[in-house]
Amino acid sequence: MQFNKVNSIVPVLVALFFLESCGEKFTSIEKDGFVQISNADGSILGYNPESGVKLLTVDRYAFKDLNKNGTLDTYEDWRLPVNVRAKDLAKQMSLEDIAGLMLYSSHQSLPGRSRGFGSSTYNGQKFAESGAKASDLSDEQKKFLTDDHLRHVLITSVESPAVAAQWNNNAQAFAEGLYLGIPVNTSSDPRHGSDSYAEYNAGAGGDISMWPGTLGIAASFDPDLMEQFGEIASKEYRALGISTALSPQIDLATEPRWSRFDGTMGEDPDLATDLARAYVDGFQSTEGGDWGMESVNAMVKHWPGGGPEEGGRDGHFGYGAYAVYPGKNIKDHIKPFTEGAFKLDGPTEMASAVMPYYTISTGHGENVANGYNKYLITDVLRGEYGYEGVLCTDWGITRDITSVSKFEGKPFGVEGLSVAERHYKAIDAGMDQFGGNNDMAPVLEAYEIGVAKLGKEAMRARFEESAVRLLTNIFRVGLFENPYLDVAETKAIVGNSEFMKAGFDAQLKSIVMLKNSNEILPVKTKQKVYVPQRYIAPTTNWWGITTEPKTIDPFNMELVTKYFNVVDTPGEADFALVGIESPNGGVGYDEADLKKGGNGYVPINLQYGPYTADIAREVSLAGGSPLEDFTNRSYKGKSTATINTTDMQLVKDTKMKMGDKPVIVSIKVAKPMVFSEIEGSAAAILVHMGVQDQALMEIMTGAAEPSGLLPFQMPADMLTVEAQFEDLPRDMKPYTDADGNVYDFAFGLNWKGKIEDDRVKSYK
Repeated sequence: MQFNKVNSIVPVLVALFFLESCGEKFTSIEKDGFVQISNADGSILGYNPESGVKLLTVDRYAFKDLNKNGTLDTYEDWRLPVNVRAKDLAKQMSLEDIAGLMLYSSHQSLPGRSRGFGSSTYNGQKFAESGAKASDLSDEQKKFLTDDHLRHVLITSVESPAVAAQWNNNAQAFAEGLYLGIPVNTSSDPRHGSDSYAEYNAGAGGDISMWPGTLGIAASFDPDLMEQFGEIASKEYRALGISTALSPQIDLATEPRWSRFDGTMGEDPDLATDLARAYVDGFQSTEGGDWGMESVNAMVKHWPGGGPEEGGRDGHFGYGAYAVYPGKNIKDHIKPFTEGAFKLDGPTEMASAVMPYYTISTGHGENVANGYNKYLITDVLRGEYGYEGVLCTDWGITRDITSVSKFEGKPFGVEGLSVAERHYKAIDAGMDQFGGNNDMAPVLEAYEIGVAKLGKEAMRARFEESAVRLLTNIFRVGLFENPYLDVAETKAIVGNSEFMKAGFDAQLKSIVMLKNSNEILPVKTKQKVYVPQRYIAPTTNWWGITTEPKTIDPFNMELVTKYFNVVDTPGEADFALVGIESPNGGVGYDEADLKKGGNGYVPINLQYGPYTADIAREVSLAGGSPLEDFTNRSYKGKSTATINTTDMQLVKDTKMKMGDKPVIVSIKVAKPMVFSEIEGSAAAILVHMGVQDQALMEIMTGAAEPSGLLPFQMPADMLTVEAQFEDLPRDMKPYTDADGNVYDFAFGLNWKGKIEDDRVKSYK
C-alpha cells in the first residue's frame, strides 16, 4: 500500500513541476455546481462542466470554448475590446439567434405561479404538485431559451436571495450548453422598496436592503445619496444574478394626476437630471469606475418622457394613449435623458439602454406610440443626441387590443397592422428589442417583410446592428466570462447590515415635515398615544385582482409600543397619531359612464371629497382610437369620488374626539394632493413616499431631524390642477396652510422652521 501511495503522488508532483515550468497563468477551483478559473492579471471565468464547454489554453491563459469548436474565437477572447468581440459574435449568429436576442421575456416568478398572471408548469405540472425546487427552470423558460433563442429574462418575484442565485446558475448552465454559449441577461424592475411593518435592527440584515422609492430619495435633494443607492443596489442585484435594471424611471412628473408619479424623481427638470445621472453612475460603475462584475446595465425610461399624459390617464391602457404638450415643452422632459443619463460623470459615459413609453407624443412625428415613432427614435434620439445604446420597447406594444380599458396590448396608432408588421415598423423606427415577447416567430416575419422592402443584405446588416448593441451590454458586465454565483456569497451580500443601515438612513432623509404647529414635534417617548384603525376599501388592480374591504392598524403597533404608551381611547391619550394615504381618485375612465351613454372619460381626483370638473377642457387635446367612434375625450362637468375618502373622515373624526389635544398625521404620498380637507385638523403633518414605520417614529421622537423637501408642488385645489398644463413643471398655485407655510416645490420644515439651505438655493 505504501508503494501505491508513492506511485499516486509522483504524477501529481510531476504535473505541478510541469505547470510551474510552463508557467500557466491561471488556477481553478470547484464551486457548488460550477468551476471557477482565475487568470493572473486577467478575467475570472466560470463554467459548468456538464454544459459541454471546455477550457482552451492560449498564451498560458484560460479561455472558455463557448461554441465548442476547439479554437479560440474572437468573441471568446476576454483580452479583446468588447465592441470587437460583439461584432465577431453577431456575424456568427444565425437569423434565429439574433431574433431570439431581440426578445425580452414576459414577467417571470421564482417559482412560477400555479395560475393567473405569470403562471408556469414544471414537467407539465403546477409547481406545488411537481416536486420541483423553486430554483428549477420552468417548462416555459426551457422552451423560450431553447426554441426561441431568448436570452433576456425579466424576473419579478423570487422566494429568497438563495433561490435567485441558484436559479441563475441553473439558467446559465442551461444556456451555456446551447450553441454559441450566449449567457442569460437577467433583469428586474425596481425591488428596493420598504416594508413599513418591518423592524429595523442596526446589526441585522434582511432579504434585501430597504430604501424609499426614487421619489422618496428625490425628497432628499441629494444626488450623492442617489448614487450611493445605485452603488449598493447594483452589488445586491449582481449577487442575485441581475445584470440589467429596468430603471431608473426618469419621466418628468409634470402631470400631478398621473398614476406612475410615485416612480419618478419629481417634477423639476434640474433636480431630476442630476438624480438620473447619479442613479445611472451608481448602477453602471464597478468600484474603481468602469464596467465590471458589480456593474448593472441601466435601462432608463420612458423616452421622451412619459409624464405629460392628458388628464393624468396612464398609457398602460388605451384611454391613456396620448401625451400632450399644451405648453410646447418637450425639452424639459428629455433633459433628464440628454443632460443626465447620457452625460455621466463616470467612465461608462451613458445609460446602456432606453425604453420609450407606450404613449403617442402628440405633435412630435407620426401619430403613433413612441416605440414606433421613427422621428423620435432615429432622428432625435439616435441622430440629434447620438445615442448608441440598446432601445427596448415597453412590454407588450405589439400585442392586439380589444378595449381601451383592458390591460392588453398597447399598439397605439398601429392597431390596423398585423403583429409581424408592428415588429417591422418598430425595427424600422430604430428599436432593437421587444419587451414582453417570448416568441421569435413575429421577429422572423418582420425580417422577411424587410427583405421584401430592402433586400436580404440590408436586413441582415440591420439585425446585426441590433445584435451588436445587445451583445455589448452582456459582454461588458462580464457575463461571457463568469455568469455564475456563489450562493453562500449571495446570502452574505444581499441585505447585509451595512446596506440595511444605508437604506434606513435614506428613509430618514426622505421624510418631509409639512406642518408643526406650536412645535408639537418632536414628542417625548413614552407619552400616551391613541392610534385609530384605518379602513381599506375594496379595489381592483390592473390585472383584475380584487381585494376585500378590511380595517387595519395603520402602523406596526408592536413597534409603536416601543416608543409610546398606546391607549385605547382618545380620552386617555396625550396625542393621536393617524396614518393615512394620499387620495386615490381613480384612473380617469369609468365603464359605468360609458354604459350611461357617456364617452367613459371622467376626472382624476386629488382631493378626498367628491369632485365635479366644472372647469375643464371642452374638447380634449388628443383622442381617437379604432375602438371608439369619437375623438373628444373631455370629461367636463362630470363627477368622481375617491376610493379612500374615509381617510379624510378618519382625520376629522380623530380631531373631534381629541378636542384640544394634538393630532399628528402621517401620509404616504403617491402623488400631489389637496390638503384643504384635512390640514386644519392636524397639528403636525409628515409625508413620506414609502418608509418603515420605525423611520417615522425616529423622526417623531427627535432621534432624527426631518430634512426632506417636497420634490413637487402640492396644489391649492382642483381648480389649479385643471388649469395647469400637463407638460409644464411647477405651474400650479401651491396650498398655503394655517401657519402660513406654502407647500411648494422644495418646501420642508426642520425643528427650527422652514428649511433654507444650499439644496433649496440650488434647485428652487
